[in-house]
Amino acid sequence: MTTLNLNNPFDITGKNAIVTGGAKGIGFGIARRFVWAGANVVIADIDLEAAEKAVKKLSEGPGRAVAMQVDVSQPDAGQKMVQKCVDEFGSVDILVNNAGIFPNVPMLEMDPELFNKVLAINLTGLAYASKAAAIQMIKQKTSGRIINIASIDSIHPSGVGLAAYDASKGGVAMFNKSFALEVAPYGILVNAIAPGAIATEGVTEALSGEGPASERMKKTVEEFKKLIPVGRMGDPDDIATVALFLASPASSYMTGAMIVVDGGRLLK
Repeated sequence: MTTLNLNNPFDITGKNAIVTGGAKGIGFGIARRFVWAGANVVIADIDLEAAEKAVKKLSEGPGRAVAMQVDVSQPDAGQKMVQKCVDEFGSVDILVNNAGIFPNVPMLEMDPELFNKVLAINLTGLAYASKAAAIQMIKQKTSGRIINIASIDSIHPSGVGLAAYDASKGGVAMFNKSFALEVAPYGILVNAIAPGAIATEGVTEALSGEGPASERMKKTVEEFKKLIPVGRMGDPDDIATVALFLASPASSYMTGAMIVVDGGRLLK
């Protein structure tokens, strides 16, 4: 039986984490929550400058953050992130697979290069980062947590133009269950979060552009917002607080689960 800290069951003081795509948006929200809950965090992002800025923003937290540049679609990305976390902090206790892209292109207009890129970042990179982290956790002979950022599009499509994204996130949902089953005997818990519409920098950038893809995105977002029962888009911290729960002792009897955080969108 897990012994909880009754004063704060969400305490992760001294734990060492990796957050992919941690420089902005949901990833930064999660990194911020982890640092302020006492964890040390490797902010792994393809944009090193943004990752370094994120580290500066977290400099006053009780935990420590460091930046690294990484392209999660590369075959050795998982090993590099794990090694960075071990070198900086001594172990890997938590991995958050957050990095992802969501180009809005109908399948009838999709070229193989873009489709494969979406899968490489959103699914393949996530799977091999999970493998690398789990191998390290097993080597440490400690329990660990892997948190996969899926999507409500893992369950139901949001609209035309996201076929590649939806395929990748559907894959994340099933990988989450399968890998949870595989590593449970080692005390490693694997769970996912399925966000709905979240107001992030990436969404803002997509909406501010010009051209057919941007126009499709604007239309999709406006129609989507009307279908959210709570009446608003989510904030990165809405996802970060759930990630903290999954990283903490409070979720010690959960694995292979996916928590939907969508303001009730799927109810409609």
